[in-house]
Amino acid sequence: MGILALLLTGCSWMPRSSPTQGQVRGYTKSKANKANLDYKLVSMTPEVANILASEIQPLISTLQKGDVRTTGNDRIGAGDMLGITIFELGSSLFSNADHNIGSTSASGSGTMVPPHITSQELPPTQVENDGTIMVPYAGHLKVKGKTPSQVATMIQKSLKGKSQNPQVMVRIQKDINNTVIVSGEVSKPGRVILSLADEHLSDVVAIAGGAKYAPQDTEIELVRRGRLGATDLATLENHPEEDIRVDPGDRIRVIYQPRTFTAFGAIGQTQERNEVKFGTATLTLAGALARIGGPADSRADPNGVYLIRYENEEVCNRLGIPVKAGHHSAPVAYEIDLMNPTQYFLAQRIPVKDHDAILITDAPSTRFFKINMLIGTLLGEGTTAGLYAVR
Repeated sequence: MGILALLLTGCSWMPRSSPTQGQVRGYTKSKANKANLDYKLVSMTPEVANILASEIQPLISTLQKGDVRTTGNDRIGAGDMLGITIFELGSSLFSNADHNIGSTSASGSGTMVPPHITSQELPPTQVENDGTIMVPYAGHLKVKGKTPSQVATMIQKSLKGKSQNPQVMVRIQKDINNTVIVSGEVSKPGRVILSLADEHLSDVVAIAGGAKYAPQDTEIELVRRGRLGATDLATLENHPEEDIRVDPGDRIRVIYQPRTFTAFGAIGQTQERNEVKFGTATLTLAGALARIGGPADSRADPNGVYLIRYENEEVCNRLGIPVKAGHHSAPVAYEIDLMNPTQYFLAQRIPVKDHDAILITDAPSTRFFKINMLIGTLLGEGTTAGLYAVR
């Protein structure tokens, strides 16, 4: 009778590692769910899988939209240090040093008559905060946003009438304006000077010594004019359209941020932690299930596997799931039936996102299995005790 009572009451007190499929479905329809998160349960179908497989993640290239830049990385800005060299013919304003260049006399005698040509390199000239420089005899010039050749032309025009046929060369000796700051998990963090080659994000990371960790575990965070974008280095390598050109003034932070998903319930693999790293640039639901050993043979219900995440408004609209006012996402649980072979093909197409959760439910018979084990243990111990008593 004691054993019978144990069987009758066992279902209420035997522990579970996760809910059953019936419990998940029941709670979805309950008032408690509607009063709290009000998550939606969506059965996995080919149509749903198509929507999830075609989803485009928020891209870092959106920072470049509507921001068409037609200039190169050669513009002068505040803080730059300029080198200015002035060449003069005849009477010199800047130098008494002669650099004679031979020429043939007009008489045709072949006598070399050296013209009086001088050159003078001015002291390094820093661009002020207001974008101006001071050049002797030329005055204050607004040079911010101009190229070195444009500034040379400005100086040359300002000296016209004061110097005989002046020629000017301008170069950026210390470039502050055309730089980006790279920080974080790179070998050589600091300021990177951009060139006319128009470096892209991956180029700048490489110039800074490269990332310290694997591309799929390395997040690239870009701050541009108060706007923030982020992606992982693997995406930049696999999708060149996302490897956008960097702009002067950008700030790039390289972060060690391995993407993970959480698995719990009746999983087949015993793990110290249920947070699992992707390990690859892209991970499908089938790959994620393989990483955790799939459903446990002895206690799992393959009919009740759930992919749990927050979906953005665009996906929710395509799925017909309402999004609460003031929110930009909604909680969704996708139900996958691994007893249906079609679902395996769909699972190979569904991308797993960072911080997704996978739940594998307990089989309804799990408690009875545990009870049988307990009864077997008790009976075994009783038999052993009886044998000892007889002895």
